[in-house]
Amino acid sequence: MKQVVQNYKSGELSVLEVPVPGCKPGGVLVRSAFSLISTGTELMKVSEAGMSMVGKARSRPDQVAKVMQSVAVNGLPATYRKVMGKLDSYTPLGYSLCGVVEQVGAGIDDVKVGDLVACAGNEHALHAELNWVPKNLYTPMPDGLAPRHAAFGTVGSIALQGVRQGEPQLGEVSLVIGLGLIGQLVVQLLVAAGVRVVGADPDPARCELAERLGAAACGDPGSAAVESAVAELTAGHGVDHVFLAAGGGSNQPVELAARLCRDRGRVVDIGKCRLDLPWNAYYEKELDVRFSRSYGPGRYDPEYELEGRDYPIGYVRWTERRNLACFLDLMARGRVDVEPLISHVADFDDAVETYRRLKDGELKAVAVLFRYPGSPEGTTPEPPSVAVPAVPAARRAPGGSAPARPAGAPVRLAFVGAGNYATSMLLPHLAQRDGVALSTVVTTTALSAANAQRKFGFAQATTDLDAVLGDPAVDAVFVVTRHSSHADLTRRALLAGKTVFVEKPLALTEDELAGVLAAVEESGNDRLQVGFNRRFAPLLREARSRFGTRSGPANLRYLVNAGRLQHGSWYLQQGSEGSRFAGEGGHFIDTASWLLEADPVSVYAVAPAGNEDLQVVLRYPDGSTATLSYVTTGAPGFPKETLDLVADGKVLRLDDFVRASVYGRKRWVSSRLPKARDKGQEAELAAFVKAVRTGGPMPVPLESLVATTAATLAVQAGLAAGAPVSLVGAR
Repeated sequence: MKQVVQNYKSGELSVLEVPVPGCKPGGVLVRSAFSLISTGTELMKVSEAGMSMVGKARSRPDQVAKVMQSVAVNGLPATYRKVMGKLDSYTPLGYSLCGVVEQVGAGIDDVKVGDLVACAGNEHALHAELNWVPKNLYTPMPDGLAPRHAAFGTVGSIALQGVRQGEPQLGEVSLVIGLGLIGQLVVQLLVAAGVRVVGADPDPARCELAERLGAAACGDPGSAAVESAVAELTAGHGVDHVFLAAGGGSNQPVELAARLCRDRGRVVDIGKCRLDLPWNAYYEKELDVRFSRSYGPGRYDPEYELEGRDYPIGYVRWTERRNLACFLDLMARGRVDVEPLISHVADFDDAVETYRRLKDGELKAVAVLFRYPGSPEGTTPEPPSVAVPAVPAARRAPGGSAPARPAGAPVRLAFVGAGNYATSMLLPHLAQRDGVALSTVVTTTALSAANAQRKFGFAQATTDLDAVLGDPAVDAVFVVTRHSSHADLTRRALLAGKTVFVEKPLALTEDELAGVLAAVEESGNDRLQVGFNRRFAPLLREARSRFGTRSGPANLRYLVNAGRLQHGSWYLQQGSEGSRFAGEGGHFIDTASWLLEADPVSVYAVAPAGNEDLQVVLRYPDGSTATLSYVTTGAPGFPKETLDLVADGKVLRLDDFVRASVYGRKRWVSSRLPKARDKGQEAELAAFVKAVRTGGPMPVPLESLVATTAATLAVQAGLAAGAPVSLVGAR
């Protein structure tokens, strides 16, 4: 299928051939009929991409702050690779469309194949021939509404949420500053609510359009016409509310709002304009300044948008999805008319030229639509049938080894998932390794697969996992997806006879872990590696060698200054992705067990109320203990990981994989690493590839991987029980 993408580093726009997205449970696969270009938001993004690096930084100071924090925690080289990797990637455009349901995922019962739906979301309603859309980001179209008009659903919801924030009442007067696409919709919604409207925009054509759509008067914000209209309509008191639907760097809109708003009026920011509020003016009138966040309640909440958890209507009357349905209903009943806003309808194949004309000012438009092939107005495309091939059975002889590959034959690798960790920490090492062939990348979203294929040289990109598992040419499968899918994907790959590298965690529950082990037993295939990379870190390995053997029990202290996650991070979706510690705690338990050369026999965990901080005590067969402090409330500038190992009159100290030291009869201190922190990913991958190529034992015994996973899972059980948890069968 085709999709409009942009390289944020170079600014290049293109219509790219990408794999068809998979239809996941909880959503529908939609074939686009019309999608809407947001002439405000999207053109701003397109313009930013064409800036120099300095210009990009100036336009996004919030992102610069995040980069500086990453430098402090991860070092400059690692941060540079991460940032440049993100910049030099295809990013999607679009967030408002209408299309036809082509496939229905599990758990969906409100639409069927062939239904017309309006879709929202800057990750799900893209300028692409096909999109997977979760339940709360689509709504069925009402009868009688034209598909090209339904494509306005998202921007209409943005305007509707802004109007709701103003709480207009019958007979009131509003001022709308900025009469672009959102401003024109706000005008119509206010008129439909019985409010008299004055509009302000420097473009006479937009002022004329707003008056035709119901505004009482419109004019240039710098002229006397707007003030005169406000004075006449309000008897000199000022408007009840001002809606800021303008963009740009001028502070004129907020100054005009203060001047023309009545005492204790409301100012609602919908657009993205400068907000240097003149203190005296806003204080003296005690103006109520409000922000309108996108489409409405539910926006940016992953449990609502991705997991389909609706808010009860008795508590949240107008959610994101209900706003979308309401706006479609207003259009269907003729209360809002978007046809006069459509300046141009372009064929989807002409997308790049259309953006160029908009950016250069050659095409002056309020709203522009893309019309997709096979989807003329009023017709419904026939959904194609897709044959899903069966996965052939494959078995290996049990044991830690497998037949060696023919001399000179490359190791062919497939990746399931191509997110930030895969593309920044794994694929750069594999792409440049001799004897490795990147065969296929599999993702559920088409664009991420296309990005990985372009950047790292995969031979194929697809959304069809079964085809990869059934491909006898693929030697090993990397599972680098969200945590909740790790166990199932690992199980399927093992049953298909593949060697598997799965990023941590291996499993989130005891049942998932049991399922993986059942697959090993059923298939006889135990060729499995979990991405516990720290035991492969060169600095830590040298420090352990310098420490030498020990004769008595050891005490190990491991402080992990994990820090707080950003709001909206999928790591916070504990209902589906498990706790944060369940996701990454295995890293630290594995490191401790490797240093102590044993697997833990018991786990005791305690946590203070109100945060995610944990204290975990691991006990080992020889009496050694490891105390793991996993904290999120520490100072962000403090190193992430510090470790001390004490035994036999010796101390090993590791400082965030930058410096290590050993104190004993002789003192050894490493030189400070001149480059990025090496946490072992490259050496780990080298060991894995060697095992696949030679058929030798896997880098970490399966028993150790299982013991670490079981200990990680026991932390939650220990917290619930308030007592130590014995790991039955541990040695």
